[in-house]
Order: sequence, then C-alpha cells, then structure tokens
Amino acid sequence: MFTQFADTVRYLTENLQSSHITNVAGVTGQSKDPTVMTGRFSPVSNGKRQQISSSDELRVLIATDVLSEGHNLQDCAIIVNWDLPWAIIRLIQRAGRVDRVGQNADQILCYSFLPAEGVERIINLRGRLRKRLQENAEVVGTDEAFFEDDDAQVILDLYNEKSRVLDGEEDTEVDLTSEAFQIWKKATDGNPGLKKTIEEMENVVYSTRAHTPQPVQPEGVLLYMKTTEGNDSLIYVDRDGNSVTQSQLAVLRVAACEESTPAIPKDKQHHELVKKGAELIAEEEKNAGGQLGRPSGARFRSYERLKGYVQDMKGTLFVSEELLKAIDEIYRYPLRQSAIDTLNRQLRSGINNQQLAELVVSLRIDDRLCIVTEEMEKREPEIICSLGLFEGS
Repeated sequence: MFTQFADTVRYLTENLQSSHITNVAGVTGQSKDPTVMTGRFSPVSNGKRQQISSSDELRVLIATDVLSEGHNLQDCAIIVNWDLPWAIIRLIQRAGRVDRVGQNADQILCYSFLPAEGVERIINLRGRLRKRLQENAEVVGTDEAFFEDDDAQVILDLYNEKSRVLDGEEDTEVDLTSEAFQIWKKATDGNPGLKKTIEEMENVVYSTRAHTPQPVQPEGVLLYMKTTEGNDSLIYVDRDGNSVTQSQLAVLRVAACEESTPAIPKDKQHHELVKKGAELIAEEEKNAGGQLGRPSGARFRSYERLKGYVQDMKGTLFVSEELLKAIDEIYRYPLRQSAIDTLNRQLRSGINNQQLAELVVSLRIDDRLCIVTEEMEKREPEIICSLGLFEGS
C-alpha cells in the first residue's frame, strides 16, 4: 500500500495492527533501512527466500513513495493507492515496483481510494486526475485502469506511448531535461556564485561521496559524457563494470546530494570504472540505432517516419527540396534540445507524416532543427564528469 505522507503510513500501520492483522509493517523516508522490509515482504525477488522464514515474511507493507523507485516488490500482485498523487508519474512508479521482470501473477490488481462522494463533488479529484493522465500520456500498464469506467482503448493507447521507459522513451528524454534544469535552477538560485564555478570547470572533473550500498544501488561510478554523435549520456556502473540501470532519469537521481556534502578519497577503481562506462555508452549507441540514437528517441523516429513518407510521396509536390535537406541533416547531425522537446511532444500527440514533414522544414528554416557543423563528423567522445559512490572508511 502506498501513500504520500509518513504520518499516514504510521496511522494505517497502527490501525491494521490493532485490528489484529498480522505481519504488517510501514516504511517511510525516516526508516533506517527500507531494504530490510522489502526483503521480508518480497523475499524471492530480492534473493532473500532462504533467509526469511514464513513467520517473518510480511503480508502487508505500507510505504511512502520512498519505495516507488529502485525496489523489487514483484512477489506481490496487489497495489493499493491510499491517496492519488497529482504527479501521475508516481502512480506509474508505484505499479512499476510490482509489474516488472520476475512477476509471475497473471493479473495485477491496482486499487485506488477516492474521496467520499460529497467531497469528490467539491474537489473533482477523479476528473482532474483523468484529465492529467490523458494530458501527460502516462499510465501504469496495458490492461490496467485507474478507474473502473475508464475507456480500455484510451488506457492501452496511453500505455503504448510509455511502455518503453527503460529503453529511453521519448517522454523520458523530456523528463530528464526538465528535471536536470530544475536541479540546476534550484542550485544556482540558492547560490548564484555556483553557476560561474561550474561553468569554469574543466572536463573530466571527478569526485566521490560516501554511499551506503543497496541491492539496487551498489557501489560504483556515475559518468556523464558526450558521445561522438554529440549525445548527452549518463551511466551508472557497479564495481564489476556492469551497467546498473538503463534509465537516464534514475542515474540523475542517484547523483543527488547537497552542496555541503563532503567528498571522500577516490576509490582505486574509479578511473577504471569510468573507462568501462565510456565503453558501454559507445557500444550502446552503436547497437541502438547508430548515429540516429535509440529507436524510441525523437531523432530516430522522425527520420524513419520521414524516410517512409518521402518514399510514399515520391514524385509529388509534397517531397520538396527543403524536406530532403531537413531529413539529410537529421541523419547527419544531432538535434537541438529544443527540437527534441518539440518533436517528442508532437510525436506523442499523434502528428501525421505530412504535419511532421512541415514541422521539420519549419524548424530547419528557423535554424532550430540540428546542430549543423562539419566538425561533428570529427567529434571525439568527451567525458564531462564522474561521481564515485563508495562506502566511506
């Protein structure tokens, strides 16, 4: 069961226990080690089956969104949302802890509490959340519905736009940009001098902070680099040089710390793991569509759709010289970030091929489509910075 507030977790835990429901526990951001509870609640998916006896296994786990990311809960097949957060992504993340690789249930049930009828008429939470859901094109799964009377096809269509989030889905690119900007703005607003300090830093800067390893967040190194194709990439590698997660957003969030967080001495494996991370990024870019990037990205999708459109419209006035130049530039050069955001929004909203062609031509005419420079063909990969995550001495 998920809820937004720690006080609610305590309230529900105490009341269920007083009602003689056994093996109930609560987890909040103040809990010393949430992974202990998730191991007791979902022992198989966390590799704890042999250590957790049936009497110690939890039947009900109540938590804030501290467990909505980075935890395995797929022994469970029932999710209860005690409240409905305004950020729809939270509902997706909650369900994603259960609906993931290793889930053996044929059906996952997701229950959501709504306000009493009188209160609902006043605040219209149901209607506002449904509108929010549709506007953001985000949903928890192919056959799940937040509300019993939701149109199944709408839910299915929304899900199909979000189902590849771990493969670099276009919405994730937008979310990553937005979140990175918010981090930057918050940090520099609080300390204006920080902006100048960061901008004057040389590439390949590195640091290390103390980190308590967890099964889903092991010791390792976070690396930020620009690839030979000019793409920004983040990667999180563990001590064995393996990628920990495919989610760029998850890597960004693992890096979070306060400005006052003290650095600790560099681990002897640091640079070795940076090298491995750079190799993995290069290999991934090569295998995920070459210079066009990931198949789910704005550049790859736009190019493939426009290439097909030109073939279908060959010999007509719709295939203009300007369109052919725009397609060629998309193939040869990276998109500007503003173009990525614009194309992602339009692709998600269902833009047709003719409209897409008109859009890219317009962006190119305004010099807002690609970063065009012959030097791009000679670009070397650039390691911008790295952060070690290791246990302090």
